[in-house]
Amino acid sequence: MHLAVHDKDGEKGALIDEHIAFAKRAEAAKLDFLFKADYLMAHPELMAKTKGTVGLDPSFLLATVARETKQIGLVTTISTSFTPPYLIARQLQSLNWISGGRVGWNIVTSIDGAYNFSNEPMPSSEERYAKAAECTKIVKQLWHSHPYEMLETDGDIEKIKELMKPINHEGEFFHIKGPLNIPMHPAGEMPLFQAGASDVGRQFAAAVSNAIFAATPAMEVGIEMRNDLRKRAVNVGRTADDIRLLPGLYFFIGDTYEEALDMYHHAHAHLTLERRYDALESVIGLNVRHMALHDPVTVDMLPPENQKVRSRTHAKLVRRYIMENEPSVEGLLARPEVIGSAHLVAIGTSHDIVDQIVTFYEKGALDGFIAVPGGPAKSLDLFFSDVIPMLVERGLFRAEYEGSTLRSHLGLNMQLSNK
Repeated sequence: MHLAVHDKDGEKGALIDEHIAFAKRAEAAKLDFLFKADYLMAHPELMAKTKGTVGLDPSFLLATVARETKQIGLVTTISTSFTPPYLIARQLQSLNWISGGRVGWNIVTSIDGAYNFSNEPMPSSEERYAKAAECTKIVKQLWHSHPYEMLETDGDIEKIKELMKPINHEGEFFHIKGPLNIPMHPAGEMPLFQAGASDVGRQFAAAVSNAIFAATPAMEVGIEMRNDLRKRAVNVGRTADDIRLLPGLYFFIGDTYEEALDMYHHAHAHLTLERRYDALESVIGLNVRHMALHDPVTVDMLPPENQKVRSRTHAKLVRRYIMENEPSVEGLLARPEVIGSAHLVAIGTSHDIVDQIVTFYEKGALDGFIAVPGGPAKSLDLFFSDVIPMLVERGLFRAEYEGSTLRSHLGLNMQLSNK
């Protein structure tokens, strides 16, 4: 089982030293990697809960963390919609050298923020993924255009010219000569991650990613998605085990279930009824303000599926929940797919959380998870002090690192050649 943690900014903000302390704690627990998301626009709600560190470039932050840690993987986020591939390749390879081969790239196409880069509207999902596929291909070619063996040439210019080859890429979105000006780290290609769950997103992930961050709030959603990704991977010439499903596990842990549930309610107390209505309209365009809270939300009330929405992934999850459950308005407005990011929510004691993780793993609903801390500090303390040791005891997680690169943590073979 793979286990990583999302470095979220705390409710009262997180200074750089606190990010470093968090990373060291995760490393002491032998987690696979620390994951940092990114935002290319100002989010007032996030800024209200922090001292401003939510806007830090994740790659720069992880470069600082890299010098204070030794083994834990570091997964940064870079958008292919707004960042040129040469810059992506250079930044990631720089961070890989700084960290000693511990870097992974979370490939995102972004769903908003276009107005911060040009006057053009946000491209369609299909166009963004087509651009992402071409960009990712170029980044990998650039990494291989400057092989590690170049460092062993002893300054032989002819040998250097022989090893460093331009890529001369001419595509739909990019025209790039190369080669890259930084050699590939001996750890090999950096592991690739992706988070899109739409049809086009899944196909992209199955073709290029080593793991996919998923929004799977229910077991059947995880099982379906994992099986689908594995089939798609085989269909594009990979093996089923080449891609892993790592859902977010949004946890609230207490000494009792009641205490944990209290943590969950407190964490969402700021979400007024009006904001929940707004969230539902934003996700699937459904207005239920005229209905009583006890009224059922039925399938025939769903708006057209082809309407423009902010995130197809979240829209699909909410539509599925309504079709399968026909919940009350109140119940729907409390769902994580509506008020959060559709993570798998885990509420209870440490034993409850472990049992839930093990059940999902054994049923084939996940290959591991990204821990997303929820609630007060006590919840995170119990995760590190109780949950992880229990997973080790059950033989599902490591007691010690077996290597010092992210590829080794993920069980990936060395890959220095460009296949």
